[in-house]
Amino acid sequence: MQQAEAFLTTGNEEETAHIGELLGYFLSYPLVIALQGDLGTGKTVFVRGIGRGLGVEEQISSPTFVLLKIYDGRLPLYHFDFYRLSDEEETIELGFEDYLPGEGIACIEWAERLPHLLPPEHLQVRIERTGEEVDDKRCIWFDPGGTAAEKLVETFFEAVTWRTNGNLHMELPG
Repeated sequence: MQQAEAFLTTGNEEETAHIGELLGYFLSYPLVIALQGDLGTGKTVFVRGIGRGLGVEEQISSPTFVLLKIYDGRLPLYHFDFYRLSDEEETIELGFEDYLPGEGIACIEWAERLPHLLPPEHLQVRIERTGEEVDDKRCIWFDPGGTAAEKLVETFFEAVTWRTNGNLHMELPG
C-alpha cells in the first residue's frame, strides 16, 4: 500500500524544530530529504531539529552561500541549499551526487529547483505558513517516495503526540 501525503501543524518555531528532531531520531539509513517552502518558513529550523535527532552537536546554519555543509552525527548530515543553483550540470560538476544520499542524510533546501537530482527513494517535506507572515504556525507536509520513506513516515507519525491543550508533546520516545 502506498503512503499518502500526510501533514501536521506546529504552533511555533520550537515545535517545528522538535518535529525535525523526532524525524531525525527515527532516521537509521541514508536518505534524501527534499525541503520546500518559501523564504522564512522554517526549512533550516527543521534541519536543525533533524541534526539534534541525529546527535549533531554543532550549530546548524543555512548553507545558502556555501551550498553544502556537512555535520557529524549518528549518520552524517549533508545540508544543501539549491536556492542559488539553476543548472543540473553545475551541481554534477560540484560533486553533489556523491551525497545524494551518500552515507548519511541529505537535507536539500529548495530541492524543487533541481528535482531531477532526487533519487526515487526520498522524502519530500513541504513547510507552509498557516496564516500571517508574523505568525509562527506552520503546516508541514510529508510526501514519501519509496518504501523506506513510507515506513519512516508511518513510524514517525505514530510517535507524534499532542497535549490536551493542543500543543505538541515535546519529548522523544523512550
